[in-house]
Amino acid sequence: MNDRYDGYAGGDQYELVGYDEFGQPVYRQVPSQPHQGYEPYAGQQQQQQQQQQQGYGYDPYANGSQQPSPSYDTGQQQPVSSYDTGQQQAVPPYDSYDPYGTASTGTAYDPYGRTATGGQQPRVAEQTAYIPQQAGPAESGTGSGTRSAETGPEGGPESGGRADRDHGTEQFAFVEEPDGDSEDVIDWLKFTENRTERREEAKRRARSRVVALVVVLALVAVGGVGYLWYAGKLPGTSSDAKTGTATAAGAQNRDVIVVHLHNTKGGGTSTALLVNNTTTKQGATVLLPNSLALTGEDGTATTLAKSVDDDGSSGTRDEIDTVLGTDIEGTWRLDTPYLNNLVELVGNVDLDTNTDVPDPDSKKKGTAPLVQKGDDQTLSGKMAVAYATYRASGESQNAQVERFGQVMQAVLRKLSSDAQAATTTVQTLAQILDPSLSDKDLGTFLAKLADHAKGGDYKTALLPVQSDGTLSTTDSVVKDLLGGTVKSPQAGDAVRVGIKNATGNKDATEKARVVLVNGGYTFVEAGTGTAQTLSRITYADAADKANAIEVAKTLGLPTSSVKKGSVTSNANVSVVLGQDYQVSSSTG
Repeated sequence: MNDRYDGYAGGDQYELVGYDEFGQPVYRQVPSQPHQGYEPYAGQQQQQQQQQQQGYGYDPYANGSQQPSPSYDTGQQQPVSSYDTGQQQAVPPYDSYDPYGTASTGTAYDPYGRTATGGQQPRVAEQTAYIPQQAGPAESGTGSGTRSAETGPEGGPESGGRADRDHGTEQFAFVEEPDGDSEDVIDWLKFTENRTERREEAKRRARSRVVALVVVLALVAVGGVGYLWYAGKLPGTSSDAKTGTATAAGAQNRDVIVVHLHNTKGGGTSTALLVNNTTTKQGATVLLPNSLALTGEDGTATTLAKSVDDDGSSGTRDEIDTVLGTDIEGTWRLDTPYLNNLVELVGNVDLDTNTDVPDPDSKKKGTAPLVQKGDDQTLSGKMAVAYATYRASGESQNAQVERFGQVMQAVLRKLSSDAQAATTTVQTLAQILDPSLSDKDLGTFLAKLADHAKGGDYKTALLPVQSDGTLSTTDSVVKDLLGGTVKSPQAGDAVRVGIKNATGNKDATEKARVVLVNGGYTFVEAGTGTAQTLSRITYADAADKANAIEVAKTLGLPTSSVKKGSVTSNANVSVVLGQDYQVSSSTG
């Protein structure tokens, strides 16, 4: 929008020719007709002056007769343009500077370029238009003229010789004008600050997560260790370790049943005690050798194997309780066909076999063994029965009973830990149990042992029996696993006498038994042997020498037959009856 110069009230025509460095419009009068003194090259001179007055020494209010000065003082006078034919006025000194040119003309200032007395008016058209590439002033309006007057001595052409060190006001526009880039800098600082804060916040959150994870893992570890300690599954933290072995053995509660494996084809029996320690949550199988010395119902000394055959389940259970100090709750008779079915019901068993077992049904020599020696062998029902009852030539009965213990533990690992499911398995066997042990009781008991076997809280141990069938009073198996006490022989107990018949008369054994029992001795049968002429009486312990002499007298044998030597298992004195033994004399 082109506004007229302030204060104009005349009718002359003016046209806009540009803007000065302060942003004010510059007008010139439109001549209505040529007047005298018109210079035909005035327009060309004006254009040349506009091109030369773009430096720092430009004065917008100087008249057209002023000679342009260079932006910097180089010490040389600039030549006058060849197109300027008009007379140039000298530049007034700084002290006599007249911004409106009234001093040189002597006339009053007319804001629209007219003189009051008709003198030659200044040519407004000589002012240079605003050049866009030059920075304009920060302020505009009516105050621009005043500001130009104030800053003229420092930045205008009036500075004269100081043009080489002074600068125009447009170079300090950053002081007057707000820099548009400052907002970008502020935004960048905010962005950088926010980005740093976000990184720090992310690091704090990461540290918080790590701390939380460590706390959770620590709680889980403490809880797990606490549970294992409470359950007694940590090494050295079992109930025995916490309460003391002696005290804990007497305070622990155990459920015990005895199982007899009857070999229906080969003959013989194998006996084991199944123990469920409800205090320590552990299970065990205690294997009993057949040579274990027991006292029969009639008070005579016998062995475990003979007791099972003669006295049956009830009598043998009571005899074992007497010797071991246990409290057996029931007897499980397990014949080999039922063991075969049990293994098939649980889906075969896996165990480490220690020997090759031939097929008992194969009559051909050189055939492949039914059970091969090796680790992690899978056995079917028939293979499990053959392995549990196998006894190689020259092996002791203990080796065979240990194989039976392996099969029993393998069966428990495969049996269900659920009481109802285990009871169903027992009922499926369709065997006749001892009246004191029902299907439900046996199923529940086996389910508890199966849980211990699967968790690794199960062990199998052989009861150590001495050559005479007795046990040491300090035996750890009886004390730790069974919680019992071995009954040691007391002074005055009946002397056990083992009788081996070598007379060739089958009645000699029975006659000798009657004589010894009537004499207050305990009879122990030692079988039969090859017929021999003289009888022989031996004792192993020197303390039993006197007893051996008394036994000789009781049987009617000469005392010279008494000698120190080996004795029959489970006996204090061993007697081999020869043909010199008179059956009639012992009964008379």
